[in-house]
Amino acid sequence: MSHSEGESPTARPGTKRAILLRKEIDLAKTEASEKLSQALSGVEILLFGLVLAIGAVGVLLSALVGGLAAFLVTKGFTETTASALASLIVGIIIAGIAWAMVSRGLSALRGNNLTLDRTATSLRRDVDVVKDKI
Repeated sequence: MSHSEGESPTARPGTKRAILLRKEIDLAKTEASEKLSQALSGVEILLFGLVLAIGAVGVLLSALVGGLAAFLVTKGFTETTASALASLIVGIIIAGIAWAMVSRGLSALRGNNLTLDRTATSLRRDVDVVKDKI
């Protein structure tokens, strides 16, 4: 009776470790593929939601401009002037908020914030342990 690879009772310990490592790598590939598919599905839903949210923000900002323009008309501005001034005020405030958020996001994405320090340290320790055992 022939044994498939990995089942041989007479296989050397080094061979068994290599087979085990291959199986672990295959399992990791399969799991990573499944998780990537799940993540992509979530990203699609997130993007669709963001598109709707952007539309909603546009509608709300338009209503804010209209409301501010109506308020300015009651304070004696002409309708044209009130509309232009309301648009300018809302635009400047929203641009300032956007600038602050973009700046904060860019600083979070700086190169040193994305390094995997703990993982690299752990991998170095694992390599040292394996070298000591060999």
